[in-house]
Amino acid sequence: MKKLLIITPVKDSIDSTVETMEAIVAAELPMPHHYVVYNDNSTPENTERLHREAARLGVEVVDIADLTDHPSPNYLFVLRRMQRMALAEDAAIAIVESDVTVRPDTLNGLWEGALAHPDCGIAASVTVDEAGCVNYPYDYARKWRGPVVDCRKHCSFCCSLLTPALLKAFDFSRLDETKNWFDVTISHESIAAGLHNYLFLALPVRHRPHASRPWKQLKYKNPLLYYWRKWTKGFDKI
Repeated sequence: MKKLLIITPVKDSIDSTVETMEAIVAAELPMPHHYVVYNDNSTPENTERLHREAARLGVEVVDIADLTDHPSPNYLFVLRRMQRMALAEDAAIAIVESDVTVRPDTLNGLWEGALAHPDCGIAASVTVDEAGCVNYPYDYARKWRGPVVDCRKHCSFCCSLLTPALLKAFDFSRLDETKNWFDVTISHESIAAGLHNYLFLALPVRHRPHASRPWKQLKYKNPLLYYWRKWTKGFDKI
């Protein structure tokens, strides 16, 4: 790996995104790197605020609406665009979602961890709540111990590094365009390619589940309404 391309996709959740950006800008990043926030059709007011806050921090913002007229979510568009860029630069991609706050050593730790495991496809940080307890989407790892675990379950893209080995092994043009999110599929394809996905328990990141997609809070407050919206409106296809 010669470079780290860091991305944060965002739609309207500006408060949490500002915290995400501030944490990444303050992070220890000794490797060549570039950070871009992808604005996925936020409202005009939120787009203006995002650009203002990003300018304050020196972060680049790409407005997806300038690149495609495909409606949000545009995770697939971003992944395919970033794969092309990463392959051209022999770079890894670090995805840090807009409801995640990294620690100063998180991204460098994932970088070094991936380098230490030549068979690594994905290097992921476990997510924790304000109290430091493992939370969604890594509930399955609550009883796991050790600094790092070879994970056969899927790794979330809350905070994950995709290595050049994975980006070369699996072409994102093969991803199902009817879906919205792709962490499960790409995790499985990484393993199918003979690579290993590592979950770093020693590199936790704070995660506020669904802060970037408030409608998903219905899953806990009103499950029937959540699943009705999910299936009738075609939301949240994994």
